[in-house]
Formats: sequence, structure tokens, C-alpha cells
Amino acid sequence: MPTHEVLNQAVQTTGYNPASYPPIAEALERAGALGRWAEVEHAGALASTEHALDLGDLAEAHPPVLKTHDRYGFRIDEVAYDPAYHELMTHATSLGLHGAPWVDTAPSPHLVRAAKMITWGQADAGHQCPISMTYAVVPALRHNPELSARYEHLLAARSYDPVLAPPDTKKSLLAGMSMTEKQGGSDVRANTTRAVLQPDGSYRITGHKWFTSAPMSDFFLTLAQTDAGVTCFFVPRVLPDGTRNAIALQRLKDKLGNHSNASSEIEYDNATGWRVGEEGRGVPTIIEMVNMTRLDCTLGTSVLMRVGVQQATFHAAHRQAFGAFLIDQPAMRNVLADLAIEAEAATTVGLWLADLTDQATAGDERAIALRRISLAVAKYYVCKRGPVHAGEALECLGGNGYVEESRMPRIYREAPLLSVWEGSGNVAALDTLRAMAKQPETLEVFFDEVRAAAGADKRLDQAISGLQAQFTDFDTMQYRARGIVGAMAKVLQGSLLVRYGHSAVADAFTASRLGENWGDVFGILPTGIDTGTIIDRANPKVGS
Repeated sequence: MPTHEVLNQAVQTTGYNPASYPPIAEALERAGALGRWAEVEHAGALASTEHALDLGDLAEAHPPVLKTHDRYGFRIDEVAYDPAYHELMTHATSLGLHGAPWVDTAPSPHLVRAAKMITWGQADAGHQCPISMTYAVVPALRHNPELSARYEHLLAARSYDPVLAPPDTKKSLLAGMSMTEKQGGSDVRANTTRAVLQPDGSYRITGHKWFTSAPMSDFFLTLAQTDAGVTCFFVPRVLPDGTRNAIALQRLKDKLGNHSNASSEIEYDNATGWRVGEEGRGVPTIIEMVNMTRLDCTLGTSVLMRVGVQQATFHAAHRQAFGAFLIDQPAMRNVLADLAIEAEAATTVGLWLADLTDQATAGDERAIALRRISLAVAKYYVCKRGPVHAGEALECLGGNGYVEESRMPRIYREAPLLSVWEGSGNVAALDTLRAMAKQPETLEVFFDEVRAAAGADKRLDQAISGLQAQFTDFDTMQYRARGIVGAMAKVLQGSLLVRYGHSAVADAFTASRLGENWGDVFGILPTGIDTGTIIDRANPKVGS
């Protein structure tokens, strides 16, 4: 008699295209961009292969290694990556996930890019950090028209060129961001890095940066102090004459997750840079880059949620316990449906923000104001929900979810990063309040947007009225920032789902998230919810 017969295991096979996740096509259809569906489907087909998943496993299992010196003792400051990482980067750039939307003349370039990001994203999260920064750098770089004209086409080129060389000589470029310092963190105005103007118009930059992700990038947008205040600079790794710029990689961070991506401390020792934007206006300049990466934080969290709930629903559909499949057990159905609602809400708002980016880029003033406040709102709340969602999804697999082979622990470790990156929870919440104070019209257009669903759901109407009542006591606004911004996020998601989402998901969202008795864990949906439809939308169908 066999002693190791494998029974009752939910054996997952490849073949499910993540582009089949319903909210993706629904978002493209709303924007009139279904004509580009083939691009999204291609990205999903690529991501669903066992090879792509193996690439992610290899890149995560073999983190980058810092090489400060060569064999002769010369300083080289390079980072060595596993070949799997380079292949992931090759695919991501060929799909146009980096700077390509800024030169893409087809309809809805930012929305289509976002749809591809959340399908390809399941392969590996880490390599998407330099991809995201290269996407985000373009609007900030445009504050120096000469540099933008010189390099924007290389940031958008659909190729990957990892060779360290002068930017003008390369087929394509990657961009990084160098802002935070050990004494200031998010308070970049406390930075001590200095920049001194030279006779030729360049600057010499000296200082230390505490977090600079993707240190192999071809250049960094760097914040440094001048006599006028914090200023933004373009600082290349290699100077036009082929010599290395005076940038030393001090060490790589030993992180909780995101292992395939290198994050470093770097030191500028009289490095050469060129100003981007006005002196003393470095924060407003680089915030344009930060806002774009905040969009990707929201999209990235939606990827983790989608993958987590799809793993959970597939496992539950193929695993039996106590005489029935887990997916048919009432308590488990409550949990799975609740996780699925959260993932759909996150995906819907993320794709809506990408569509709003298309409108804002076209010069729509209302879209610009609405996007300004909604990016901060969504980044705060969606990314805050990521870690608790990952923990519950992992638990649905029981002990199987706690082992690395399930890939669930990687999701669990990755989720907190997206809340920390580009401003932790308090920073994002307070930035929402800052947007209201500096641009009062942002709050007006926000309420106009959520009220577009007025009359369709009583619970949503009540939640909007309750939210408006919170904007009376301005003296305590900062103390209440998280509660206010969280409520804004929920009415925004609720309004979008009521107007555009599936009726079963919208009804369940407003009944739970906007109801009177919503609790603090997943799996406490009220009775009367159409859990069958909600779970079916999340459950991956192999072959679709």
C-alpha cells in the first residue's frame, strides 16, 4: 500500500490569463479602449506561463549583489542581477510598461498601460520598481525642456539596455529617484545634501541618500539644497564624456520583501548634475514623479489582492473538508466574497485613476484637480488594505499558504511596501488635506464625482452625507486625517462600483463597507449578499 498518495490537493495549472479578470475589460470598455484589448491579453498570456512565474521565483530567490570594486581595486559601484531579472525587465519594456505611454498616440495610453501592469505584475513585483520610476519621471523631467527633448524618447523606447554607459549612447534609459535622507525620511525639506552652481551651468552635488531604489538606473532625479532651497537635479551615473559620475553605492538594503529589486544607500561626492525646474522648487517638481508612482502603488496593491483572492478561491474550489468543498462552506464563502469585493474595488479605482491620467494629460482641468486629490486618497486607503487582505488570503490556504512554494508569503511580504513607498499612511492622508487647503476646488470636484451615483444606493447617499459632515471641525482635521481620508476612499470606491461595477459587487460593497456594522476582519458580510456571483468573478477559470 502506498505511503505517500497525494489526495485532495488543489493543484494549480497555468493557462489562466489574468487579463480575463472582469474589471479589466470593463474599464477598457468604459473608456472606449476595447480596440486595444489584444495588447492587454498578450501581456496576460505572457504573465500566465510557468516560465514567467519561474522568472519571478528566481529573481526573488537570488537577490542583487553589490560590487563596489573590481578585481584590481578600482571602484565600479555596480549591481549584479540574476539573469531572470534581466529577462523580466526585457519583457516589461517590450510591453511598454515604462515611459512608452508618454509617446503613445493610440487611445487611452495610460489606461492600457495600467491594464497591462496589473496583468504582467503577477510575475514579479520587484522589477516593476524601475519600470514605474521610468514611467513616472517623464512629467517631472519636462521641467527642463532641453533634457526632456534629449532623453524622453529613450525613456519610452521599448527595449532594455542594462549596460552602464553615457545616456546619449544607449538604446534606452531607466530612471531612478533619490530623495530621502536618514535624518528626514519623507520630510525632504530637512535634507542636507548640497548643490553648488558651476560656471558652465552644471552643479556639484555632495551628500548621502538613505533610500535610492534601482541604483543601476541611468540617472536619478535628485533633491539637493541650494541657497534658494530644495531643488531637483538630473544626475547621470555616467557623464557625457564616458567617465563615471562621483556616485558611490554604499550598501544594499536587506529588506522584508521586494528582494528582486535593489534598494541602496548612495553617496554623492561632488557629483555632477543639471537642474530640473526652478531653484527652490524641487519638491513641486519631483512631486509630479511621486504622483505617478503613487498611481502604481495603488495598481500594485490591486495586483496582490487579485492574485491573493484568486489563489484562495481556486484552492477552496478544489479542496474538501468536513464532507464538502471549502468553497461550498458558508463561512468560507463569506470570507472569499469579502476578499473578492476588496480586490474588485481596488482594481476599479486604480484603473479609473489611470483613465483620469489620460484625461489630465490631455489638459482637462477638472480631471487634473480630481486626480490630484483622488490619487492621495486611493494610495492611502488601498495600500493600507493590502497587508490585511494578503494575510486573510494566505490563511484561506491554511498551512499550504504559509510555505514559500505557494507564493503567498511573497505577497504577504510585498504588501506593506506599497503603503510605505512614496509616503507612508500619514503622509498620504495629510497630503489629501494639503490638496484641499491649497486647491479647494479639488474637494468640490471630488464630491461632484461621488455624487454622480446619487439616488442609486441609499447607503452610498448616506455615507456621502456623513462624509460631508466631517469637514466642519477644521481644528481637529489633522488628528482625524486617517478617518476622513478612509471615508473618502470608501465613498469613491462605492460610487465607482455603483455606476460601473457588477451589481452584485456594488451592492455587497455598500452593504458592508458603507453599512452600519462593518467589522474589522474579513468574512463578516451581512446576509442576503450574492456571494456566488462575486466569488465566480474572482475564481480563475483555466483556459480563459
